[in-house]
Amino acid sequence: MVSLPEPDPAILARRPQIVRALRAIVPPECLIEDALQLAAYETDALTAYRQKPLAVALPQTVEQVSDLLRFAHREGLSIVARGAGTSLSGGAVPAADAIVIGLAKLSRILAIDYENRCVVAQCGVTNLAISHAVAARGFFYAPDPSSQVACTIGGNVAENSGGVHCLKYGLTTHNLLGVQLVLPDGEIVRLGGRHLDSGHYDLLGIVTGSEGLLGIVTEVTVRILSRPPSARALLVGFATTEGAGACVAAIIAAGIVPAGLEMMDAPAIHAAEAFVHVGYPLEAEALLIVELDGPAAEVDYLLGRVSELAREHGASSCKASASETERLAFWAGRKSAFPAVGRLSPDYYCMDGTIPRRELPRVLRAIAQMSERYGLRVANVFHAGDGNLHPLILYDANQPGELERAEAFGADILRLCVDVGGVLTGEHGVGIEKRDLMPYQFTAVDLEVQRRVKAVFDPAARFNPGKVFPSLHRCAEEGRMHVHSEAHRSAGAAERPAGAPGRGEGAGRFADLPRF
Repeated sequence: MVSLPEPDPAILARRPQIVRALRAIVPPECLIEDALQLAAYETDALTAYRQKPLAVALPQTVEQVSDLLRFAHREGLSIVARGAGTSLSGGAVPAADAIVIGLAKLSRILAIDYENRCVVAQCGVTNLAISHAVAARGFFYAPDPSSQVACTIGGNVAENSGGVHCLKYGLTTHNLLGVQLVLPDGEIVRLGGRHLDSGHYDLLGIVTGSEGLLGIVTEVTVRILSRPPSARALLVGFATTEGAGACVAAIIAAGIVPAGLEMMDAPAIHAAEAFVHVGYPLEAEALLIVELDGPAAEVDYLLGRVSELAREHGASSCKASASETERLAFWAGRKSAFPAVGRLSPDYYCMDGTIPRRELPRVLRAIAQMSERYGLRVANVFHAGDGNLHPLILYDANQPGELERAEAFGADILRLCVDVGGVLTGEHGVGIEKRDLMPYQFTAVDLEVQRRVKAVFDPAARFNPGKVFPSLHRCAEEGRMHVHSEAHRSAGAAERPAGAPGRGEGAGRFADLPRF
């Protein structure tokens, strides 16, 4: 069971004084201290774990964010930044002795610069709102996570979010030009801007995907792209997941880079179709959604090539969108897959590992075997084009032991991802969900270097405590670091191919590190 940080009793005892001080920084309506209202902030989309924070502040200005952080720095208080709370890795689950800073009120688009093809927005602007703001001029913002109607652009930076079109257009990091960042001591800095590159260390790259460990992003500058003149999608059904996986590899090997290349297995297909009724082939064991975009002649040609490749790999059905409405309908099922699967079970556990594309058939077979072993159903929905898996493990938290089995099942999937040459996360982040598996991918030295990067920004380790890094204990008298890590490779996990990047050599034992 994932553990949350133990609160500091001294800070809990000071709660009345802390709340009074917060009232002097933000207006009364922007401070939440009532236990019932705090319940709305006790978890994020990883709802298996809950913890009420000390208090919640909802700043309306960047200056208020800075003042809050100066106060927390002076008083030695922990901080958890929160956007829309759509994190699937527990990244916004608070500590009991921490102040949550909710950033939803920083929700203005500050500038739209068509000449430089960028938008400057406050961190609380939703992902989809940026595309809506520039749609009339034929532009869009490319990263499009399934939660884009709700998730905030600041949260996208924190998690380096992707989406169904990330294969061709990239993740947040590929579309981010600059940020305004408030450091843990309250200092406001800018990294990057409306220019192509910065002539110094890539601090913007460090902040992107840092999961709220280094500071609070209050403003972003993102690039916008011209909407392609034509876009069409294919729905391709297969009798086997192996055939679909082989087709994915063939499409990429042919030099075709679709705008989106998604895969769903039978349970996910049936759940999505029952949810949105868009005409998914219910007889298929696997479904590919392949979107091609660009000039109309190019799109027509590529549709033909992909259809040929699909037939060569045993496709049982192939349907191309005939209109923009139909194209969007094809995607509606995929984007609604998570809530659709939620109708199949009281709870589900959404994983997020990434593997080489060639390993798709092998890994899907292994997940099916694990499903039988753990006695838990699983629906697979994932970004097939870049190997980013999202297995949804179905369980009922009201049944004793099912959450623990779901956790163990998920950990086995993630270990398998590393074993075949992949990584623990593609876009959901580490948070608390994958925290204790970090030594399976990284050596103790790797983890210490990462901690030292964090210490440059946050030497007191007050930002988002209990996230990303496994349990660490300093041995002051010896000047050494001990990393608690998992002792054994999971039973039945596939062996990692020779030479493949994977599990840290220090995993499976305590590792003693000398001072740097």
